[in-house]
Amino acid sequence: MENTTENNPQKHICIALLAHVDAGKTTLSEAMLYLSGSIRKLGRVDKKDAFLDNYGQERERGITIFSKQARLSVNDTQFTLLDTPGHVDFSAEMERTLQVIDYCVLVVSGSDGVQGHTRTLWRLLTHYKIPVFLFVNKMDQQGTDKAAILEELRTQLSEFCVDFSENGTEAFFESIAISDEEALNEFLETGQVSGDRIKKLIKERKVFPCFFGSALKLFGVENLLKGLEQYTQEEVYSTEFGARVFKITRDIQGNRLTHMKITGGSLKAKEILSGICKEISPEGKRSWQEKVNQIRTYSGDKFETPGEVKAGEICAVTELNET
Repeated sequence: MENTTENNPQKHICIALLAHVDAGKTTLSEAMLYLSGSIRKLGRVDKKDAFLDNYGQERERGITIFSKQARLSVNDTQFTLLDTPGHVDFSAEMERTLQVIDYCVLVVSGSDGVQGHTRTLWRLLTHYKIPVFLFVNKMDQQGTDKAAILEELRTQLSEFCVDFSENGTEAFFESIAISDEEALNEFLETGQVSGDRIKKLIKERKVFPCFFGSALKLFGVENLLKGLEQYTQEEVYSTEFGARVFKITRDIQGNRLTHMKITGGSLKAKEILSGICKEISPEGKRSWQEKVNQIRTYSGDKFETPGEVKAGEICAVTELNET
């Protein structure tokens, strides 16, 4: 798949991968990074060398404990990919990321189908009003039935789960058209539904694209990447600076890192930020001002230090102690 990281991407989209445990979420993130050219070697969870499971306990136990991010580009679209824990014990870590993503890829195991935790995740995504793409993984395993799984998705999650592997067919456009009156009128007049309208329906959570494949065998992942590139649209952000903090960590040197998504304007290194600190005290609230020392954009455990990040991007900044 063509990788054009050197170009200036026209849009920036933040996506998270969510799944019940053992659905193959981290394997899918590995495949997406590999096929987009972001990593040169394909790691595996069972071999303890997955790119995003870079903490010792994660590699030892074969599960994701902390949400991590990576960056990948597909043609003119740049994605920030957040891989989140699938184990219910670490669901709070997963839910924090939902406040800063534009779209979600919900991974379902083709051999296990919709699980109880899958339905919990679906309710969370509905609560946060996040558009969802679905990837049904492990379709290479014996006994998986695509038609049966699609019917299960439609009965247990949404009747508007649509098989995007049929893109361009009459059945595909008909499945899209029944989700919206304007789309239906367009279908009746032209026999199809435009890409822009499909993009809008996905954003409005009226249609949920479904892709099928095997992340381990790299089957169907390229179709998912193309779908994410083609059918996502960037938010319209304010020109006034704003940011949402979703996590605080420390690096291996002990530096305090404030992870945030820029929700308006831009942020430059050495810029002064201000905010309100809520405290349990007679005064109740206290204002603060602090200087951003360094901006970091992470991909796995490596990072770059851009001089500026713009609205829609996720970064970590140092030297903020009041966030």
